[in-house]
Amino acid sequence: MSKDSFGLIGVGSFGSFAAQHLAKHFDLVLHDPFSDVSALAKKIKARTGDLEAAAKCDIVMLAVPVQKIRKTLTDIAPHLKKNALVIDVASVKIKPCAAMKKLLPKSVSIVGTHPLFGPQSGKSGIKGLNIAICEVRGGQGACVARFCVAKLGLRVTQVTPEEHDREAAYVQGLTHMLAKIVLSLNLPEMRFPTYTYELMQQMVEMVRYDSDELFRAIERENPFSKEAKKAFFKAAKALEDKMAKNGSGQA
Repeated sequence: MSKDSFGLIGVGSFGSFAAQHLAKHFDLVLHDPFSDVSALAKKIKARTGDLEAAAKCDIVMLAVPVQKIRKTLTDIAPHLKKNALVIDVASVKIKPCAAMKKLLPKSVSIVGTHPLFGPQSGKSGIKGLNIAICEVRGGQGACVARFCVAKLGLRVTQVTPEEHDREAAYVQGLTHMLAKIVLSLNLPEMRFPTYTYELMQQMVEMVRYDSDELFRAIERENPFSKEAKKAFFKAAKALEDKMAKNGSGQA
């Protein structure tokens, strides 16, 4: 049986990682305007193509930075097949899902996804890792969910874009912010770390090589991130005030 054609647009850190897991399931076409993907294509037995070739596939996945999604959608819209399925993998969902619904032809099915893992957290395999799926238009969300479970072994949570972003402001936004803060301390190697300290360092390593674009998207493109950060710093200030009060000997 022939495989569905799958156009992967954006073959950066996550795109190249995802391509290796998708290649055996689809006739994969790789496109990235900023890098040569021929070596990866040869390694995983995929094809390379221009934007039009990738956009004309049965399934099209956008693995571009959130800040570039609108332009990419405008560029691919004229080339999409009728009844094609378009998927994104952005770390926020409200804005990308709204943009896809507005800018893509009505004949196209749309599913928003957020794989809650990447090259670092998935380097030993992705089985059992989490992915959020948002049905946007066309009723293909359940199909995408079944594929993720049956073929990739992922744990699927189907949510609305709003539900996703509200939780992601803490699940991803808060943890990335904490990791970036710890990373900026340039701590030396500790001779007798506690287990909890080692866990904190693991969190830092998970995001050490994430792009600045990804961090900005997590912190600025999620409408709930400001609320989460405000709650965190308010709690930190309250704890600091409490410790100062106790230290002064006051009741």
